[in-house]
Amino acid sequence: MFSNEKIINIVKEQLAIECNCLPEDFDKRENIISLPALHENRRKFADKPFFFKMASMGGNAVISADKRLHDWLADFTGEQTGHGLFEHTKLREIDKHLEGHDKQLFQTHHMFLPLGPSMTHRANIEVKWFEQDDIHQFYGDKKYPNALCAHFTPERPDMLAVAAMEGREIIGMAGASADTPLMWQIGIDIKDEYRGKGIGTQLVLLLKEEIICRGRIPYYGTSLSNIHSWKIALNCGFRPAWIEVETKEW
Repeated sequence: MFSNEKIINIVKEQLAIECNCLPEDFDKRENIISLPALHENRRKFADKPFFFKMASMGGNAVISADKRLHDWLADFTGEQTGHGLFEHTKLREIDKHLEGHDKQLFQTHHMFLPLGPSMTHRANIEVKWFEQDDIHQFYGDKKYPNALCAHFTPERPDMLAVAAMEGREIIGMAGASADTPLMWQIGIDIKDEYRGKGIGTQLVLLLKEEIICRGRIPYYGTSLSNIHSWKIALNCGFRPAWIEVETKEW
């Protein structure tokens, strides 16, 4: 079992790997600018360093960026709060500057960690568990774009999934990918006609608890506007922990 402090420290170490900085840089008052690096122990969402990546754990911002951006970023971020750099007006200015390098910002990722109490009410549903090898049967099935990877992804494999069943029919599924050996990310998909019944919360809660029992840290990500997903996260004991954004190619 990990304490909240230990969980936060592990995430700081992971973000430091990916932003090419020190874990303690996320505790500083001033914003930090570093050069990109492709560390072997990163979460492997890309096969080359991001031209620009920015992360904040609620205080300052740490920015890993191509050297050509450093002078502009130092001037632009000097008087800004870290969380303020994630406001739409600031992101728009950053995006406009990136256009000159044939890059653009991708979506912001709002990330949650299991730092709070969970709701105690449990939905009365039948569930079925799938271990890593059992998950392969679902690849190519477009019903689970959030719960599972589209295909087997060895660099961040799907490790575990739990499905809500109605008879022999799957009506919802939550899955976990091992984005690092310690950090497993949870995703959830529920059939439209079964939403709003507490099924998503139940599946995420069950999966979170099982991941913790296996000695891993579950984490959860969603977009700013997905209120339903935020509610699931909060009901399951997840709390906002960091936000990140990076570039994609034109």
